[in-house]
Amino acid sequence: MVFADTSDVPVAYLLIEHLDGNAHVEQLSVHPSHARQGLGSELLDVAEKWAQAQGLEWLTLTTFRDVPWNAPYYRRLGFEELGPELLDDGLRGILECEGLVGLSRWPRIAMRRRVRPIRGQEDSVSLY
Repeated sequence: MVFADTSDVPVAYLLIEHLDGNAHVEQLSVHPSHARQGLGSELLDVAEKWAQAQGLEWLTLTTFRDVPWNAPYYRRLGFEELGPELLDDGLRGILECEGLVGLSRWPRIAMRRRVRPIRGQEDSVSLY
């Protein structure tokens, strides 16, 4: 998913994939000149609509725990940190791979946010 400016130049993008039965945000990036304009949250809303259409329960991602525009930002958007006991094989594997390429020099975490039901499905029961 890509957002472009009025000159059709890409300024933000999101990569999403299926991972262990969930919608996993592989990458979310907004050009600094377009930061703080809501593009990141808009892209996550589009990702959520995609996940709804796929019938998926969670949006997941991995991120830096202490970088202000990473985990704290995602927390404000409703994501919760996953402890080791809640990691599935896919998320555990991603964190391990990130460590192998040096990203673990800074604390990394996995997070998730429940995909809101499509209107009219709000009364359905969902178990975690």
